Amino acid sequence: MYAASRLFWALGRPSAVLILLAVAGLLLVARRRDSKIGVSLLAVLAAGVLACSWPPVAIWLARPLENRFPAMVHAPAHVDGIILLGGAVHLDLSIDRNMPALNMGAGRITAFVALAHQYPRARLVFTGGNAGVFVRRGTEADIMRQMLGDMGIPLSRIVFESASRNTHENALYTMKLVRPSRSQRWLLVTSAADMPRAIGCFRAVGWPVTAVPVDYHTPKAGLAWAPNLAEGLAAIDWASHEWVGLVYYRLRGWTPELFPGP
Repeated sequence: MYAASRLFWALGRPSAVLILLAVAGLLLVARRRDSKIGVSLLAVLAAGVLACSWPPVAIWLARPLENRFPAMVHAPAHVDGIILLGGAVHLDLSIDRNMPALNMGAGRITAFVALAHQYPRARLVFTGGNAGVFVRRGTEADIMRQMLGDMGIPLSRIVFESASRNTHENALYTMKLVRPSRSQRWLLVTSAADMPRAIGCFRAVGWPVTAVPVDYHTPKAGLAWAPNLAEGLAAIDWASHEWVGLVYYRLRGWTPELFPGP
């Protein structure tokens, strides 16, 4: 099931669908110029490119996810532990270049470091392994061990969970590793768009963590209008991944509700 889900998303994410439309349409038109199916596919491709280039589409998809949990305005007086979810590391590139390479979720790392300094007595946990299906070189935990040490966090404070491949396993394996008591207060740090699914996973394993959404990619209100295909595609892929993931996780029983909220 894990391999199947990864393959489905590799072919089914919006940017991949546009590529498949382009290839299929061009092949049909090259074979027969008056191919109605080929022309139709290219027309759908053009409409898809325009939609992805128009910033409001990505904002409408991502903003409900990012606004689902409020930002932490007032810091709690006491925190027992802080968890950072993996997903911000470009693992293959980090290994190839022998230095950390980050993706769109990098903002969660800086927020985690700031909280680690703010709560010097809190236990720290990073959870993230290798999501690869066939090639599995290294883990995100390996890269983050180097990064967090370089950023001044004593590695003796941090527990690294390196076996998880997805958010469900992040919650499950971290729960088994840390074994928190219900009286403890733990913060969960991840990108705001990922937070609904992440909170749902931790609730499902019986861990009532406090959401600390960070790393926002949409304005709280209003819209941007300047077209940008590259940023639009990346944002739509990310938001689509979260919406599809919410449905999939609920069907698998990995979250207690379809759209977890505060």
